[in-house]
Amino acid sequence: MSQAHAPRAVFPFSALIGQAPLQQALLLAAVDPGIGGVLVSGPRGTAKSTAARALAELLPEGQFVTLPLGASEDRLIGTLDIESALRDASVRFSPGLLAKAHRGVLYVDEVNLLPDALVDALLDVAASGVNTVERDGVSHTHDASFVLIGTMNPEEGELRPQLTDRFGLMVQLENCFEPQTRQAIVKARLAFDLDAAAFRASHAARQDAHVAQIRDARAALAHLSFDDSVHARVSELCIAAGVDGLRADLVMLRAARALAALEQAGAVSVEHVDRVAESVLLHRRRHDESAAHAPHDARQSPQSPQDPASTDSATASAESDYGYLPPEPVGMSRVAGIKGVIPLDSKKR
Repeated sequence: MSQAHAPRAVFPFSALIGQAPLQQALLLAAVDPGIGGVLVSGPRGTAKSTAARALAELLPEGQFVTLPLGASEDRLIGTLDIESALRDASVRFSPGLLAKAHRGVLYVDEVNLLPDALVDALLDVAASGVNTVERDGVSHTHDASFVLIGTMNPEEGELRPQLTDRFGLMVQLENCFEPQTRQAIVKARLAFDLDAAAFRASHAARQDAHVAQIRDARAALAHLSFDDSVHARVSELCIAAGVDGLRADLVMLRAARALAALEQAGAVSVEHVDRVAESVLLHRRRHDESAAHAPHDARQSPQSPQDPASTDSATASAESDYGYLPPEPVGMSRVAGIKGVIPLDSKKR
């Protein structure tokens, strides 16, 4: 193979710096793709695509498939040759990107800019692991188990809440303003760019450990169950966050189980639940959990005169209407030769 066509070296997953929440979410989705993928939100230059490519290298097939913005539905799900089905009763299927991503990573950059119908179809397959293509009464089904990673820059528009909720986990990345961490990231990137082979060799042992960790965790998933204390903690957190439906509960249980499997724990614990809760609730939270645990007296009706918040609200309202005078009745008098009336106090004194 010529140097011009040599595959581009991938920055090692184990060499990512300052991305612990993202790394955990990606590993959980790798252990259990049924979690439903990871939505990564953050500004440009925060290693979103670098982390996605790095994860793919740890998976059995190492597939990394990118869904471009202008892709059609046929390119995503595949197509059927109806003429051949009618002619010789055979189904000729042309695989799409979902089939190519099987056992790997399907990466969708700027997922918030894709048509909603395309995102919806994508999330359906990511959660089920199966893709079905139907055309004129003819259908074809194939396995499509992959880790879905969608990234977005919130400055370029939000994803509809109905679609955001379909992602299993979400991580919010921020620009790094901690000098030592920032310097360490830059040094690692420069070392990789200078000699990728040497840099990757220095991380080979940790990479192999990640590969084995994912493989063993997948094997352990089926042997882990949830006791009543785990279910109780999941319900408590989801109710406190005011989530819609039960998807958050199911994802949180699966994510906690995946974390327990990664750590080769004997059982799923409440601690595992707490450690995955933020990535499950970040995009589903409808109100602050602390409000749900506030004493009853502290949550009185705004109309209650004993509620300090109502006084603050009234004060804020008054301040926002600074300079406003309430309407007052004034006398009216008809002036000859002029239609209409004018206030008495507007006459020249």
